[in-house]
Amino acid sequence: VQLQASGGGVVQPGDSLRLSCAASGRTLRTYTLGWFRQVPGKEREFVASIRWNGETRYGDSVKDRFTISRDNAKNTMYLQMSSLKLEDTAVYYCAADNDPRLQRPRFRGQGTQVTVSS
Repeated sequence: VQLQASGGGVVQPGDSLRLSCAASGRTLRTYTLGWFRQVPGKEREFVASIRWNGETRYGDSVKDRFTISRDNAKNTMYLQMSSLKLEDTAVYYCAADNDPRLQRPRFRGQGTQVTVSS
């Protein structure tokens, strides 16, 4: 399975941005999909996940601002980010696994840079 994240960019505080993660090589319909982010020098941070049944989970720092979704027909996952803050700046990675907690994702894509700057 290959995961390809896209949609990153440079935005201002308060702006919105949508990330996409397209999967190829295998259908991920039954997998839990998720997003993580990382800033150099800091540990990876869980952002959001969505199970095969649509159940979602969010990190405390993004709750009520980010929305994760999936389109199984397109084998693609999305992260709609709103009310972006300076501290949301990071490289965002998508991941997939059978483990609903995504503790050690079996599949992980390359990152896409999100920079929030005034």
